[in-house]
Amino acid sequence: MRKTVVRLNVDLTVKDSQLDEFKKVALAMTAGSEWEQGTLGYEWFSSADGRQWRLLEIYADAAAVLAHFKGPVVTELVPKLAALCTVDRFEIYGDAGPQVTQMAGALGARTFAYTAGLTR
Repeated sequence: MRKTVVRLNVDLTVKDSQLDEFKKVALAMTAGSEWEQGTLGYEWFSSADGRQWRLLEIYADAAAVLAHFKGPVVTELVPKLAALCTVDRFEIYGDAGPQVTQMAGALGARTFAYTAGLTR
């Protein structure tokens, strides 16, 4: 059986004096993602000083990731977030489909194909 779940891992560093605005945009991105069909997880984690952030995203399949990339969270809010931070790492785990792979690749994302594993 082929695993269809797609995970994204994005590591970010917030620019000096941009933390409050960064948090506002991150919360808006989470709120927008909550209503996307096929978005299974969308979680932010931060370092103790608030400079380093990690966004973990989980999607049911490639179609769900594509819908997210074409939706307002990515088209409207990601550009706002990008002005407030730098992307240190962007990784995709699983088959996100050719469109997302190309779009994310333009942003420096690396894709890792699913090989084997266990999720409960």
